[in-house]
Amino acid sequence: MKPSGIGGQAVIEGIMMRNKDKYSIAVRKPDNEIEVVVRESRLITEKHPWLNLPIIRGIVNFIDSLVTGISTINYSASFYDDPAEQEKTKLDEAGKNLLKDKFESVLMAVTVILSIFFAIGLFMVLPYLATKLVSKYIVSKTLLNFIEGIVRLLIFVIYISLISMMKDIKRTFMYHGAEHKCINCIENGARLTPENVKNSSRYHKRCGTSFLFFVMFISIIFFIFIRVDNTALQIVIRILLIPVIAGVSYEVIRWAGKNDNAFVRALSKPGMWFQKLLQENLIWI
Repeated sequence: MKPSGIGGQAVIEGIMMRNKDKYSIAVRKPDNEIEVVVRESRLITEKHPWLNLPIIRGIVNFIDSLVTGISTINYSASFYDDPAEQEKTKLDEAGKNLLKDKFESVLMAVTVILSIFFAIGLFMVLPYLATKLVSKYIVSKTLLNFIEGIVRLLIFVIYISLISMMKDIKRTFMYHGAEHKCINCIENGARLTPENVKNSSRYHKRCGTSFLFFVMFISIIFFIFIRVDNTALQIVIRILLIPVIAGVSYEVIRWAGKNDNAFVRALSKPGMWFQKLLQENLIWI
């Protein structure tokens, strides 16, 4: 199995596939015709080579993936939007008058920032505060950090399970396996044909799910070394460490994607298990 460097994600009624400086989006429109678009995607690391250094490149890629992901989902959603909901509001008009051509970019930046704050609150601050409730009964800081990691994992599983009950989200998750099938087909040296893709696995160790598991596991290790008693300071340190944890996690999953041995397979198992858990109750496309 040869690593391809290709990634992607599910979008509404389709998938986005990305390789180097280009990505394509394929969306099944309401009339069942498949709309395919190819776009350029120049990474900022090409202009500033120092951003491609280990750890730093993980942070850059995470932000870039988040921006591209939201953009592609919005594009796929445009085929299914209710025309009545597309009428311009006074806020839209005021924003475009004030910011001109930069309105869409500013709106995207605000969306990304709000998404990051939501994730920090739900997966970093909430687990810490939940663990704080039992801190009076547990003396060991290491055990408390381990419990915090378990709480974080449980919140993640519950969150994914709840949003998968939403009709649109569940439908989007159904396309998640299609992306994995395409990448597995290529990385196993087969021609990219419908038949070969159909016979390929819908699980992949470089999946974003596996990345999130690495983030949670590595965060436990990092937080073990936080030895301050002030609650506010502990939360601030956790937030400041998020980019570092994301960068380290990126390097780990990047390394795992280039190797295929018993250790890497064992390391990738939790993410693969969760992919299977997530996918078992869905009808795959």
